[in-house]
Amino acid sequence: MDRLVIFAIVFFASLSFDSFSLGQQTFNVQIDGPDAIFLAGRTDVRIPPASEPWNGPGTRLIRHGSDTPEEALESLPPSVPVEAGDIIRALDPASGGINFFLGFGPPFFGPSGNGLSGSNLGSLDGISGYQGPEGPLAGVFLSDAIPDSDVIPPPTLDFRPGGIGVDFESLEPELGQVFYIGDGVTKTGMFQEFVAPLGATRLFLAIPDGFGFDGPPGAYDDNDGSYQIVIAINEIPELLGDLNCDGLIDLLDVQPFVEAITNSDFINKADVNQDNFVDLLDVDPFVDLLTS
Repeated sequence: MDRLVIFAIVFFASLSFDSFSLGQQTFNVQIDGPDAIFLAGRTDVRIPPASEPWNGPGTRLIRHGSDTPEEALESLPPSVPVEAGDIIRALDPASGGINFFLGFGPPFFGPSGNGLSGSNLGSLDGISGYQGPEGPLAGVFLSDAIPDSDVIPPPTLDFRPGGIGVDFESLEPELGQVFYIGDGVTKTGMFQEFVAPLGATRLFLAIPDGFGFDGPPGAYDDNDGSYQIVIAINEIPELLGDLNCDGLIDLLDVQPFVEAITNSDFINKADVNQDNFVDLLDVDPFVDLLTS
């Protein structure tokens, strides 16, 4: 074989593996109410007892002026390993609920948060602020480095209706840029994609919070409950109703859906009501997906 051809094959093979990761991984993650997105990667921080305020110079989160029923301690959020170029999706819509008010129990916000706007939180120590629904599941990509107060944080992304909104299909945030995840699904049932930026080694999952969901980050000391999500890295979730596997649920799926029903073929994507049968009971939920 020609030496130039061999060199080209080796070069492009090495380029593809060095430039992005194609490894598939799945993680089950629980995000608790006190998991603070602004403490992502902050293994250098001492979290004071619940009865004390955050004092002194450096990192501070705002707390209530008196004891709360929960007396919840802010916590370092969970993370999953990533590499630059990884595509992160939810395998199933995120679930669970968190109460952001004094006292245990309801009302609970779901992973999509409360409303479509209402939160406008400032940045903290190199991690950006947050604008969007109140109290949703959020994420931030970081390198191996500990966030630094001397680093200018990236611009705050705006997930309110006048900005990006929450119904985007794909997002490429910067390192340290807090972003909305919600339940991880668009209004039409598509799983949203989050692309890891250059230098990213970790994705943190947590909550953006503050008094009235506005101003300096904090007010985690009265949070209880949790969100749950199955995170998939470089893995395409199975979309119920997407019979032609194009990532959409539309009229092109009708014929293969009808064929699955009439031929009594068990195809998981056709079992829209998830009762382990493909039959007429799947028709109404399939139509709901088509028209949603």
